[in-house]
Amino acid sequence: MGETLYYSPLSFPVYVMAKPVGPLCNMDCDYCYYLEKSELYGGRKGFKMSDELLERFTREYIDCQTSPFVQFVWHGGEALLRGIDFYRKAVRLQRQYGRGREISNCIQTNGLLLNDDWCRFFKDNNFLVGISIDGPERIHDRYRRDCGGRGTFRRVMHGVELLQKHEVEFNTLSVINDFSVDYPVETYRFFKSIGSRYMQFSPIVERLGSRPDGLELLTAGDNPADGEIASWSVSPAGYGNFYIRMFDEWVRRDVGQYYVQLFDATLAGTVGEKPGVCVYSETCGHALAMEHNGDVYACDHFVYPEYFRGNILRDSLVSITLSDEQKRFGTDKRNRLPTQCLDCEFLNLCNGDCPKNRIDAGGSYGLNYLCRGLKMFFRHAYPYMEFMAEELRNRRSPANVMESGLF
Repeated sequence: MGETLYYSPLSFPVYVMAKPVGPLCNMDCDYCYYLEKSELYGGRKGFKMSDELLERFTREYIDCQTSPFVQFVWHGGEALLRGIDFYRKAVRLQRQYGRGREISNCIQTNGLLLNDDWCRFFKDNNFLVGISIDGPERIHDRYRRDCGGRGTFRRVMHGVELLQKHEVEFNTLSVINDFSVDYPVETYRFFKSIGSRYMQFSPIVERLGSRPDGLELLTAGDNPADGEIASWSVSPAGYGNFYIRMFDEWVRRDVGQYYVQLFDATLAGTVGEKPGVCVYSETCGHALAMEHNGDVYACDHFVYPEYFRGNILRDSLVSITLSDEQKRFGTDKRNRLPTQCLDCEFLNLCNGDCPKNRIDAGGSYGLNYLCRGLKMFFRHAYPYMEFMAEELRNRRSPANVMESGLF
């Protein structure tokens, strides 16, 4: 398997995805991986980060950063359910403990609670807002419904219009599922039409089964005899074709104007730079998740009892991040790659993708479920990525690919 790789998580910026209301949400999306986390807390419905915890987290999070730039990330559930006064206090505490550091805030929302007050607050305090939206109405409403089973697209779009009205910077986070995977160009053009210049697409890869803790979504390490891929998961080939068709639209018209996370990461890997996103990085472990009560887990996609790392009311963020378990979690991404990955021509581009999706070959770190689709995309994009990489090496714009005659 090659030489064992070690690293210090503090050699990277430490990110903690804070969840002020835990898994509480005002939507009931069929494919949501986080709603069931309430089972970890007895299935109760009330979750609320205390002011005491907010202050402790703010101070520790700023103090553990090794660079002058600090980014707070607020997530859910639905993060806006904690109320605007909570975030006003968060900003005050950041100024109190920041000691001159440059501090930014990102918040992920489904958009249903956005109003003029929220948008003015975001604008005044330079929040970057991530909107969870899957595409045009028929694509979005396929799975993203409210607790009464009603589609949410029009209410989400009202929120987007308010963000535009108040000139709040936003980007879009979408999932690729078994339905949306067939509409990449329509989806991409829709996001362009609503002013999303930065797009992230997250593939749904989930297995259903039964765990002793009551959770039904399985980890990569769970191998029950009856575990099966959830019906809303994307297929590997569908995933590859989704990105190929979107890439063909983007590379001909929009390089340098619109940004898709996988395209950016692939170009970075082609140039020999770090991808800027943990999914395609060689190691991980420096992006943790903190629940409403201070419980910290290895990653947002590994909020399971076996990946519990401590509670910041008892343990410091530095000790949690530097724990042997978390360092091992981060280095296992590289050290436990299967032979197929180590011999792959595209290893530098995906590094085995996210460990949560490594379910193809059994064991906790098998071959990634999406491997076939990723290879399809990398092969297709190769000549264009090489051209853009060469432009960058020569201090020219990668947008020149649109006039390259490669098509």
